[in-house]
Amino acid sequence: MRSSSPIALIVKYVILGIVDAVAVWAGVGLVMAANYGLLAMLAIGAGALNVLVLSKRAYPFRYLAPGLAFLFGMVVYPILYTAYVSLTNLQTGNLLSKDQVIQLFEDRYAAAPDQETFTYRAFLDDHESLVVLLIDEITDREWITSEGDPDLVVVDRSDPQFEIDEFGALVGISGLSEVTGLQRYQILSRLETLAFPYGEEYLRLSGLNAFKTFIRRYAFDWETDLLTDLTTGMVYTPIDGTFTADDGTTLEPGYQVWVGGRNFGSLLSNAAMRKDFARVFVWTIVWSLMSVLLSFSVGLGLALLLNDRKLRLRVIYRTLLIVPYVMPVFISALVWRGMFNAQFGIVNRIFQSLFGTTFRWLDDPMLARGVLIFINVWLSFPYMMLISLGALQSIPDQLYEAARVDGAGMFRRFWRVTLPLLMISLAPLLIGSFAFAFNNFTLIYLVTAGRPAVLGAATPAGATDILISWTYRIAFQGGSGNQLGLASAVSILIFAIIATISAIGFRLTKRLEEVYK
Repeated sequence: MRSSSPIALIVKYVILGIVDAVAVWAGVGLVMAANYGLLAMLAIGAGALNVLVLSKRAYPFRYLAPGLAFLFGMVVYPILYTAYVSLTNLQTGNLLSKDQVIQLFEDRYAAAPDQETFTYRAFLDDHESLVVLLIDEITDREWITSEGDPDLVVVDRSDPQFEIDEFGALVGISGLSEVTGLQRYQILSRLETLAFPYGEEYLRLSGLNAFKTFIRRYAFDWETDLLTDLTTGMVYTPIDGTFTADDGTTLEPGYQVWVGGRNFGSLLSNAAMRKDFARVFVWTIVWSLMSVLLSFSVGLGLALLLNDRKLRLRVIYRTLLIVPYVMPVFISALVWRGMFNAQFGIVNRIFQSLFGTTFRWLDDPMLARGVLIFINVWLSFPYMMLISLGALQSIPDQLYEAARVDGAGMFRRFWRVTLPLLMISLAPLLIGSFAFAFNNFTLIYLVTAGRPAVLGAATPAGATDILISWTYRIAFQGGSGNQLGLASAVSILIFAIIATISAIGFRLTKRLEEVYK
């Protein structure tokens, strides 16, 4: 700050003042909306920014602040929010807050016992505000009202703003343009939201050409926390975020409530769901292990060949072999899906021409799993080849010469020298590859979408679903609706599993380093 010029300091403080002003403005809005969680985050963020700019001691943290902000926004906050959702009943029918649901019920209307009908004429002023002229079909009495002021005002035809022709008909209102014909469809959504008080009833749009009298359907008592159906007298009590009557009748929608560990308990206590989870979990482990082991084996084998300095044109081979790695995954996945198509795919054409038979690659569970592993190996082996090639070139030739002197053959040199030294540097990368395969949603979804289906499954768990795709299908493709709370609980379990496997893997990697030392 000492080296900053006065102009730079002024610019800095002006920008900081603008940011603080915006933060205060946003904070007032959050207070009015009673959103205290975001308000606390805004206050912490604004306070931290001021400390970083104004405090000399916080100067070193200015370089860390952007990275920490992105870390919190892109990693920490999603994890915390997912953990929060896993402890709620967030699902189809329970997506809104309690206040929002109550407002929805209180905005519902039922036809009045002796329903009256009013024709209407709609007008727009210079500011596009809606004005409605209502006419009683029986008495021909007229009222005028607007969406900004819903009170009904009796039309006084002596008022000069009302234009009356020689036959006594009201032909217009000064300063307003009438909406007629098909133009009414353009303002239909606005007309449908209007509710004009009419004694103890309300006038609301019924059809396109008339308003009718309605009564409020529900009333909520904040003291007793009960919702009453004013047309039947039935009383509803909120139970687990759903208004429920004594006879078990429920109302939709419900609202979000805290359910604690119920979603986790469902995975453990529900036998059918537990069976689905176990089957998907086992396949996820097999899928991840086979993908990593096979791709590493192919990549390492090719790296050993390309590491031979006597191999001619190895630069060309290396370039060709990394083509699958540089292609976008979604393009490769869709291409392979088309190639394995049972009716038109080139793979079945080859089998038909050579062996006289075809296979339903993506419809049979075992074949579909094999296809997925094959495609993932195809996409992953270039990466394994590159990292293995780099690690091989870092191994000193003297170690191989010493092994030859001791009489070690080619395979013994590989198992005793090459592989142990490779694992020291590659083990962390293999752990990362395992975690990536464990959560490889893109390939699963694009090739099979988790299918073929499994008969009798309690959840949308297909034969090729891994945990992450199963979670997605629970969240957005469930037969009983979107179960976001349950899906979040599964996500937390996935996070715990990956963290545990990674911790064990890195501990074993550390032992390898100690052995090497």
